[in-house]
Amino acid sequence: MMNNLKSILFTLLLIATSSQLFAHALWIETKITGKIGISQEVKIFYGEYVSNERDSVSKWYSDVKDFSLWLSTPGKEKIKLVTTPGSNFYSASFKPESDGVYVLSVVHEAKELGGTTKYEFSSLATVAVGKAGAINWNEISSPLHASVIDAKVYKANTPVKIKAILNGKVLADKNVSVFSPAGWSKEYKTDENGEIEFSPLWAGRYVLEVTDYQKITGEHHEKNYTATWQGATSSFEVIK
Repeated sequence: MMNNLKSILFTLLLIATSSQLFAHALWIETKITGKIGISQEVKIFYGEYVSNERDSVSKWYSDVKDFSLWLSTPGKEKIKLVTTPGSNFYSASFKPESDGVYVLSVVHEAKELGGTTKYEFSSLATVAVGKAGAINWNEISSPLHASVIDAKVYKANTPVKIKAILNGKVLADKNVSVFSPAGWSKEYKTDENGEIEFSPLWAGRYVLEVTDYQKITGEHHEKNYTATWQGATSSFEVIK
């Protein structure tokens, strides 16, 4: 009887942990546009954007706080940015040296398994310097991502196009969650080109999230897993 009770409690704990992980995400916040020679501030959060929940750094899951933040500059190799912990975020900065689209990215596999599932948290953000342009998808190393097609500031009530990619291939018929600054959220399904289109109603920052779950077995830090979960975010800005 006691063993059965312990088993039930352990199962409930795993379910609760798994539910929290699926709800939580890592995301990057920075201004979508920048200027040559002007410091661009960057912040990385972990929590739930739609409910304005930003977890204290001390409460981030597993070793997620040990992530690396990379910057892809136009026509140059990626560089690793130094991050500094705050109360509920990590911060970094860089100075654009030329016009073009800069891509910030994080990809981090959590050391701990959630039950028997391996978790990967990733995020990207783009910064347009000079004339706005299309994002060079070849410069994005994140295996899973959903992002606006053009790096620019968007206007409310005008169409925004988003593209989802997994391992270099478009993600067709895939749900992409859109979280607004007003606490509104909605899921959209990508078309055969891995794209969705919608018109934002409110001004502010919107966060996109796409996830992928696979029944795959393997070993991670000397522990066996039976499935993998990837969660990827990006964001864009809307003005009135």
